[in-house]
Order: sequence, then structure tokens, then C-alpha cells
Amino acid sequence: MNWMLLPYRRYAEFSGRSRRREYWMFALFYLLVYVVLNAAFGTNEWTRTPTGFGYGSQLVGGGGLIGGLFALASFVPALAVSVRRLHDQNRSGWLLLLGLIPLFGGFALLVLMCLEGTRGPNQYGPDPKDPGSADVFR
Repeated sequence: MNWMLLPYRRYAEFSGRSRRREYWMFALFYLLVYVVLNAAFGTNEWTRTPTGFGYGSQLVGGGGLIGGLFALASFVPALAVSVRRLHDQNRSGWLLLLGLIPLFGGFALLVLMCLEGTRGPNQYGPDPKDPGSADVFR
């Protein structure tokens, strides 16, 4: 659970590095919150479309407000952990702008977030996997 909440503790910290575990556990936490909100407040519908069937889901009632507030509160930590994840690979955080390129950009970012970070210190800070160089859980 510490890994899931660590980006909230490092709320707007865009400097430094983040391990894959920190990034992906935060992504899992974000997904689980929306699964729980959808289970409690969601409407799930299958509809017939001209090309077959379509699936739709939306949060209704208080769920939409809660989901919106959660997304708003999580925007800066998600951005910061993504930048730090790129820093771990000795890449600039500006590469997040790849996500603006349709299709290719999202896939490129997915690949980058899965790659291992550089070993040892780099220009963005000490190696987060080296227990002697940095304290991960401040």
C-alpha cells in the first residue's frame, strides 16, 4: 500500500526518480478506485449499434462528483510520477508530450514506462533501487 500512496506524499515533486513499482502501483490504485466507484455508483449498459453491440458505463449520482474530485486530486501526482519515471531512464519529462500523438504516442509512453531505469546515479538523481543512495519512503 505504501507504493500506491507514495505519489500523493510526493505530490508535486517533479525532480528525482521513481521506480517502475511506484509508477505501476499508483496506476493500479487509480484503476481500483474507479472499479470500486463503478461498482457502487455506475450504470453498465449493453446497447445495440448498427455495427453490433456496444458497452457503456458512467458514474451517476454522487459517484460522478466523487470520481471527478478524485481525478482532479490525482492529476498532479500522476503527472509528477510519470515525469520521475522518465527521469529514472535518464530521459526528459517533456517526453510525456508524446501522449498527444494519436495511437503512436500512447503506445510509446506505455513502452517507456515499462523499461528499466538506468543503474546508478544519473543527471536526475541517485538510483532509487540502491538502498544506500536515497530514502524512497520519506
